[in-house]
Amino acid sequence: MSELYVSSVSPWAPGVVTPEDWDLWKKNEKEITQAKESPKLEFTDPLFRRRLSQISKMTVQVVHDLIEKNPEAANYKQVFVSFRGEIEREFSINEGIIEDTEIMPAGFSLSVFNTPVALATLAFKLTGGYSVLYPSKNNFADCFKAAVAPLLAGTEKQILFVYADELVPEVYG
Repeated sequence: MSELYVSSVSPWAPGVVTPEDWDLWKKNEKEITQAKESPKLEFTDPLFRRRLSQISKMTVQVVHDLIEKNPEAANYKQVFVSFRGEIEREFSINEGIIEDTEIMPAGFSLSVFNTPVALATLAFKLTGGYSVLYPSKNNFADCFKAAVAPLLAGTEKQILFVYADELVPEVYG
């Protein structure tokens, strides 16, 4: 039987910022804020971060934090998991199709499902490659198993596993 170890965790969520906040969250004494708040990414170029969505900013932040904790992680293959991906950008595109019957290329360019992990790869010049997984039938467990399969099979020694979802636009409520 193979064993799997989590060597580091670097969470980021609106309203739960400090390690103390996360301890309270774990005890169910603090909630993640349902807000469009996102990390500042002051370690990136302003031109790079100006058009990033909430999910992309969160992904770049956690990848940064993991690499800060363990510089070797910059060489690991990344596995990105999301239930909805760039849902706010997708909503804007759909809205444009309904209202204007066309898609604007500028809006489409950062709307694809792999955008967050691709931006993290670009921001830190990562060369380990990445995979993107969508939890079929909202089953996170199966998605996690697929993500760690290369570890359990012995084809990878370590991976950088990133899960992210952004606030769902209110109109979907």
